Amino acid sequence: MMKLEIHLYGRLRRFTDNPAPGKPSIINIDVPGGTTIRGALEKAGVSTEEVGTNIFLNGKYSSLDRAIDEGGRLGVFPNDMNLLYKWHFTKE
Repeated sequence: MMKLEIHLYGRLRRFTDNPAPGKPSIINIDVPGGTTIRGALEKAGVSTEEVGTNIFLNGKYSSLDRAIDEGGRLGVFPNDMNLLYKWHFTKE
């Protein structure tokens, strides 16, 4: 099992116990190796239907189908906060 720290932004903050915009909204979970980002979010109770294309696993622009092969930090933004310059990032 790996420790994963999920940081939620925008309207996704409501899935945490701290939706206040002035403080971090973080969910900590354990996931087995090979779990996809989608699977980790579903395990954390986050609606993937509201997740946009702005997903970062350990600082790398990622898709919902990317497998998590190490713990760390997942940053997730809602679909109403998409990148304006996403072509500058390589999606993994």
